[in-house]
Amino acid sequence: MSTNTIIWIIVGCALVTWLPRIIPFIFVRNVKLPDIVLKWLSFIPICILSALVVENLLNTDQSFVTLDWPVFAAFIPTLIVAIWTKSLSTTVVVGVISMAAIRYLL
Repeated sequence: MSTNTIIWIIVGCALVTWLPRIIPFIFVRNVKLPDIVLKWLSFIPICILSALVVENLLNTDQSFVTLDWPVFAAFIPTLIVAIWTKSLSTTVVVGVISMAAIRYLL
């Protein structure tokens, strides 16, 4: 493949990734959404974060689902700090440090 082909593939991938994220904002920029829609949309970040956390807490390598104990051990102090401080950056730092310490000790 030539360099031009690779550049066009990268540009195409960027557009395919970028357009579906931007087009909804363009359409609703000047529209007043009903309160029920705004309330429903406010739950989306919580649902996505919960799905990511639960997916990592569960171990599906076997034929049955088990709890991934090292991840769960890092999750507990991270959750406590998240509830206590309500700071995303502090929560992320505590989570990374907790997981690093657990992996170092195991």
